[in-house]
Amino acid sequence: MSDSRSEHDRLASGESTRGVTRQGGGAGTGAGVQVGACAKGTAMEAEEIHDWLRANLFDAVPMAIGVISRDFRVVEANRRFEQTYGPWKGRPCHEVYKGRKERCAHCAAVETFADGRIRIREEEGIVRKGSQSHYLVHMVPIVRPGDEIRYVIEMSTDITLVKQLEREKREAERLAAVGETVAGIAHGIKNVLMGLEGGMYAVNTGIAQGDDERIARGWAMLEENVTRISQFVKEFLDFAKGRVAHARLIDPNEPVRKVVQMFAEQAARAGIRLEVDLQEGLAPAPLDEEGIHTCLANLVSNAIDACLLSEQRRNFVVTVSTRERDGVLVYEVVDNGQGMDYEISKQVFSKFFTTKGSDRGTGLGLLTTKKIVHQHGGRISFASKPGQGSSFRIELPRADLPCPDRAPAEQRRTEPNP
Repeated sequence: MSDSRSEHDRLASGESTRGVTRQGGGAGTGAGVQVGACAKGTAMEAEEIHDWLRANLFDAVPMAIGVISRDFRVVEANRRFEQTYGPWKGRPCHEVYKGRKERCAHCAAVETFADGRIRIREEEGIVRKGSQSHYLVHMVPIVRPGDEIRYVIEMSTDITLVKQLEREKREAERLAAVGETVAGIAHGIKNVLMGLEGGMYAVNTGIAQGDDERIARGWAMLEENVTRISQFVKEFLDFAKGRVAHARLIDPNEPVRKVVQMFAEQAARAGIRLEVDLQEGLAPAPLDEEGIHTCLANLVSNAIDACLLSEQRRNFVVTVSTRERDGVLVYEVVDNGQGMDYEISKQVFSKFFTTKGSDRGTGLGLLTTKKIVHQHGGRISFASKPGQGSSFRIELPRADLPCPDRAPAEQRRTEPNP
């Protein structure tokens, strides 16, 4: 008697079941099980039920199931998989899921084949219609005693709608804050205008009196306040426009080098030692370089200000470091400035909160930093003690980093045909 089960059934069981065949065609028909002459007793009934459930539920479950071989080809799939991703037989999994010709840089299947561990990840892919999708994938190895792992089962649940609702919720929250934001801007600009008026008065009276020193002092006030309002507007735009992260593969240390170079002269003039501690040889990572640069610039700027505002008299040091631990990229900015007490620490990521005073800070820098870190699937944390300094840490798991941007032409070439 021939075995009409799919390759999936044989792979999952690791052995053949003699004398059991399905009647009546496809999954979901309610067909019964025909048992051969050797079927006797409760044990065989349990085997019949097990076989029937396995064969029918494979196509009935509300998720896409694919079986991946060691050469990363789809060797078996259920009906939902084909409805979602299109033709799959013998095609590479990265081509089916992602619409790309090259293998994924951080392939979870590679890791599962290597260590046999079950993995759960959020991924982005392209469905058969050519649109972008988000899915939650459970990756389970098929283990046969005394043998290597030959196949991995990938069970994918479409969470595109969930992600869309999350984006809409964030957008609604951002729009709801517009009124508060406008009030904060008006207050900040008013303070800057007062500084500009003071500078103009000093320049005008200096000209009238022929006092070059007064003119120079007034001009310095004008320059300082023009710089302040420029920074204020930049921070507000970064916060308000909801900038989308554009990731590309870069050296994770590169944004640090650029930020340190940018602040080196300012720190030196203030008598603050700006140190760098980079872990060399870090593998390239898909990061939004401009976004990470903004995060680090905000943190380093705050650290320098914390040193300048400190009432302590010591050798002030700001250290920027990078590390990678267990697949997590870590950026850290540490200073030995004024630090923060518990009450201030609770408000660090609040809108318009600043320890610098309304004439120097907008309170948007850390809020913008937090948003960019979340866009990279990461988290930001800090520790601080009054009079001792602060440490801010950005942690970015490689598995959660955004997919690198691709050129439209390349994306069209790699999209599967419907």
